[in-house]
Amino acid sequence: MDGETRKTEFTAVSGEKLAAALELPRGRPRAYALFAHCFTCSKDIKAAREIARALRASGIAVLRFDFTGLGGSEGDFANTNFSSNVDDLVSAADFLREEFEAPGLLIGHSLGGAAAIVAAARIPEIKGVVVIGAPAQADHVVLQISERHEEIRRQGFAHVSLAGRPFTIKSQFLEDLSGQNVLNAAAVLKKPLLVMHAPHDQTVGIDNATKIFAAAKHPKSFISLDTADHLLSKTGDARYAASVLAAWAERYLDDVRVVAQAPAFIGGAAAQSIDGEPLAVALSIDGYGMVSDGGTEDGGNALGPNPTRIAEAALAACAAITVRMYARRKQWDLKSIEVGVKRGGSADAHRPRLLEKALRVNGDLDAAQRTRLLEIADKCPVHRMLTEGVEVQSRLA
Repeated sequence: MDGETRKTEFTAVSGEKLAAALELPRGRPRAYALFAHCFTCSKDIKAAREIARALRASGIAVLRFDFTGLGGSEGDFANTNFSSNVDDLVSAADFLREEFEAPGLLIGHSLGGAAAIVAAARIPEIKGVVVIGAPAQADHVVLQISERHEEIRRQGFAHVSLAGRPFTIKSQFLEDLSGQNVLNAAAVLKKPLLVMHAPHDQTVGIDNATKIFAAAKHPKSFISLDTADHLLSKTGDARYAASVLAAWAERYLDDVRVVAQAPAFIGGAAAQSIDGEPLAVALSIDGYGMVSDGGTEDGGNALGPNPTRIAEAALAACAAITVRMYARRKQWDLKSIEVGVKRGGSADAHRPRLLEKALRVNGDLDAAQRTRLLEIADKCPVHRMLTEGVEVQSRLA
């Protein structure tokens, strides 16, 4: 089992609750990605599910969600448009940023790809954008209902069938589409772009990929999906797209690139040098990966905290966990705890002789309880390890 699918929801800018599924890998995710599904589809379409889970297997967490009025999300589809889809993507990014970590990768399928190109400018943490079978202009989707345009303009709406399901399309939907310029957004994207398209796509022609690719600035890449259909309905096609996408992302998501080299070490901690980096090492702590590096003043690239900072973090974390365990056992009203650790003055910054630890406890606690929690913080295993001394035996493996 390479992780879990966690059902969740978040609030759109319009106030509706949007249904989502968060694909979480085992351990700490190396990065977060956001997936935008195709027009009138849902987060559970095969392409979305297979791509998200393949990325999860490579250590990248993926949030896929239903746009307003679709799937399990609240709202009326008839009142949505391309602009509201872009807003939904930004709301999804806000949710990840607030609850987990801002997305570094934005993936869009079909019209979701066009929305991803436009939305990327409003999500500053995005490091790469991937579009699959995307139209070069948002109003490409109106070709599916071209015979109803006059009816929509005349009476303001029409009931149409899309992919065998009934939908109501209002005139505001058409007007909003006509005001969008995906190619202009691609031209000023300033993000690495991967364009994936099937040459024989009968829904969105391959010429759309050509236009998007030509409009975008480097770095940009194109991958042919060969005989796949527009929806990537064959499992093999969806998984191929996912594997290529994951490999491409390695180049642009810095954290993914370095953490991917961490040795899978269980039952302790291990460090391994990273090719091309002067000092940085990939760490594995019971299989959880991170990076440690020296600062620029020491000749490193500051890709992660230096080892002594990690030791300070271990002391802070251990104190917080120990205090929470004690308060829970005593059934005390400890609502939250913050622990800060910093070095006292020392001639050698890497060999501090004093660590100053400050606790902030919140809850309905009297003075005696607060004093006791401070005492307990000093009994945590890392505190005792540092203050009582540990013998280290070294050997060549």
